[in-house]
Amino acid sequence: MDGADYRAQDAIGLAALIEAGEVTPRALLERALAEVSFRDGVVGSVVHKFPELAEACIADGLPAGPFRGVPLVLKDAGLSMTGTPLTSGSRLFDGAICQTDDTLARRLKAAGFVPFGRTKTPEFSLSFTTEPEAFGPTRNPWAPGRWGGGSSGGAAAAVASGIVPVAHASDGAGSIRVPAAHCGVFGFKPTRIRNPLGPRVAEGNAGMATAHAITRSVRDSAALLDATSGPDIGDPYAVEAPQNPFLQSLEADPRPLVIGWITRGVDAVDSHCQAAVADAAELCADLGHRVEEAEWPFASERLGRAWRAIAGVGLAVMVGAHGDRLTRDLVEPVDLEWIEEGRRCLGVDYLAAVNDLHMAARALGQFFTRFDVMLSPVTAAVAPLLGKLAGRGRSLDRFFADFWAHAPFTAIFNASGCPAMSVPLYWTPALPDALRGLPVGVQFGAAYGSDSLLFALAGQLERARPWSGRRPQCIGDVQQFSQAN
Repeated sequence: MDGADYRAQDAIGLAALIEAGEVTPRALLERALAEVSFRDGVVGSVVHKFPELAEACIADGLPAGPFRGVPLVLKDAGLSMTGTPLTSGSRLFDGAICQTDDTLARRLKAAGFVPFGRTKTPEFSLSFTTEPEAFGPTRNPWAPGRWGGGSSGGAAAAVASGIVPVAHASDGAGSIRVPAAHCGVFGFKPTRIRNPLGPRVAEGNAGMATAHAITRSVRDSAALLDATSGPDIGDPYAVEAPQNPFLQSLEADPRPLVIGWITRGVDAVDSHCQAAVADAAELCADLGHRVEEAEWPFASERLGRAWRAIAGVGLAVMVGAHGDRLTRDLVEPVDLEWIEEGRRCLGVDYLAAVNDLHMAARALGQFFTRFDVMLSPVTAAVAPLLGKLAGRGRSLDRFFADFWAHAPFTAIFNASGCPAMSVPLYWTPALPDALRGLPVGVQFGAAYGSDSLLFALAGQLERARPWSGRRPQCIGDVQQFSQAN
């Protein structure tokens, strides 16, 4: 299989070719590794490769899952899979090798995937740009001088550039949706605990962390969630199982929905992101939905303070066993400051922050008594230039203010546990300026447990305005990129 044929397929399409005997899992693995070699010199999406483990996986015999033989990359954070490196974007964990399989890892293997590498993440997954000092930046495949987003930035860039059609990802404040929006791919954050986080941990960031994937097609995301979702023993939360498979929800358009669109009520939103929402609202109206302007349901600053406190305490717990190694040589300065802040957080302050999450969830719940779906920007700006949010040379206060202002619409869906998605419906106009032709995703969110509703809407939007044919012109060689720019 040549590169063009490989990149033209989504994961379900590749699995069908294997089932038909037209290509082998080993040939797809070789193709994926070749795509990394050619494309990742500039993009910088893959940080660890383990082809020997992937070859052994194939040699041992792949299960007859829906994605049998499809190459997969894992985010370099959160998910433990036996024998793979897991460094969380930090020198602190250099050389760490997973000794066990998380439940989600076992389900990914049972689905038939062939994991062969890990994608870059900012240090400890605490940024909306993927620029870890330990491993260098992930670049946007559409504009290599700009962000690929974060914290699942490597995952989004790998999918957008054609290395893989689907990549494991996770989302604690927008970390699936933000990079998907900047890279022009589909990012779905499921309802809290739809995918398991155990057995090593009960929850992440007071229930805000959710694992799933970034994909090119909607059907890959739906079929993957069918394969991996479901309760695990000892889960601290519960969500009702869907009446039908998520993939089946794509077969028909949703009923006419009441959609509340928002571009105001939080920090300033640039004209391109506002235009993306207006364009999506018009498309939804054309598809028969009722679209009304709505009010933002909860104070963004209050939620930001709560998120910062909870993330800091979580970070302090995460590195607690490495107290004597927490130096500037191994940990970035902003994160060192965040660790110290987390250590100083009092129990009463932490509990107040958790209560603010619950208040945000109640406010969003009230929103969904009037509307079926919320439509908003994913981010407040088009993908910025690299370096704008890197932690070097700035205080935690300055870093967090810039971090929160970039994506003020996403974290309420983490605080509430409600599902949300970034849909690539809009690209900036082809004007003679630096922002021409860049993807700008829009966010659709729904009430707790309403994943099937969002998938039905996503399928309708994809049919109305297909995006898979829009591909960045990735440059495979750093020297070529330097000469071209």
